[in-house]
Amino acid sequence: MTQSFDFNKALAELQSGKGLTGEDGVLTPLIKQLTEAALKVELEQHLGFDPQPNRKNGTSKKTIKSSVGQFELETPRDRTGSFEPQLVKKNQTKLTPEIEIKILSMFALGMSYRDIRGHVQEKYGIEISEATITGVTDQLIPELKAWQSRNLDTLYPFIWLDAIHHKIKENGRYVSKAVYTVLGINIEGRKELLGLYVSESEGANYWLSVLTDLHNRGVCDILIACVDGLKGFPEAIGTIYPETEVQQCVIHQKRNSMKYVASKHKKALMADLKPVYRAATIEAAEVALDELDAKWGKLYPIVIESWRRKWSNLSIYFKYPDYVRKAIYTTNAIEAGHRQFRKLTKTKGGSPNENSLMKLLDPVTDSV
Repeated sequence: MTQSFDFNKALAELQSGKGLTGEDGVLTPLIKQLTEAALKVELEQHLGFDPQPNRKNGTSKKTIKSSVGQFELETPRDRTGSFEPQLVKKNQTKLTPEIEIKILSMFALGMSYRDIRGHVQEKYGIEISEATITGVTDQLIPELKAWQSRNLDTLYPFIWLDAIHHKIKENGRYVSKAVYTVLGINIEGRKELLGLYVSESEGANYWLSVLTDLHNRGVCDILIACVDGLKGFPEAIGTIYPETEVQQCVIHQKRNSMKYVASKHKKALMADLKPVYRAATIEAAEVALDELDAKWGKLYPIVIESWRRKWSNLSIYFKYPDYVRKAIYTTNAIEAGHRQFRKLTKTKGGSPNENSLMKLLDPVTDSV
């Protein structure tokens, strides 16, 4: 039986200095797994259309050379010998870089079946059906579920929580759903994507269920959580992790503040706001906030009131030295991952279902 690709092991190997390519490279078993999965689906389709009585007949082994390394490929056989694989032909012993890219495309672009089929057909003269691509990418679903339910560390010094929205087909139409992302730094100082969750929309109640899931998977304590300005978010965190300090993202707060400021005043108000969040101490920051209030409070009371009301969560980072402040005063760490997500999804329009979206996002989860 083909051994499934272990993403957590691969990540650990990369972090320990192991290369991507070569016979023992991290990518080599991935190429092997996906190639064998594609051949397996090809055989199943062949058996379904073969008019003669026919069935599977084990596998034959041959060494395949590829740009990422050499590996032993197990090619499935049929009883009558009528099966002619198309992705890796019977006498073929070398994968071209283009074929490897297409294999990884099927891995990374789980929902763009029509585009993948058209490109492979045009460039290589190989007919790959949607069922083949689905069969390959569906190999990821058990691994995704295992990844999503894996045990986590008991302590994370920092976590960032944010959501990104994506269109998913539901009841015949595309609706916007929130993909909740939890990124952490473990006690070894390494970033780790703790989970991805899909819900109807972003809200504190659903974040409560996300935090409950983290707790059930072994996370007993979080020192600092950085979040956006969603109402009720700090309270949701406090319900599960009452000792956790919640830092509200200053960048989100700035953006929200500018929504209420006239265009002609934005530049000046932003300049006056900078001494508040760039102050060396919390005392200096509060003096700057008073000065901001004195100058702009009458014109934009809703802006000043928002900063004062949320100040206890906006100012947590002042307790820490500069190198910690840079990490926790904003959710930029998690937004970098969201930019990778958007790069994958921006040309796709929408996903036919949640599984397709998760399969699409899976290849970048280890690089967030």
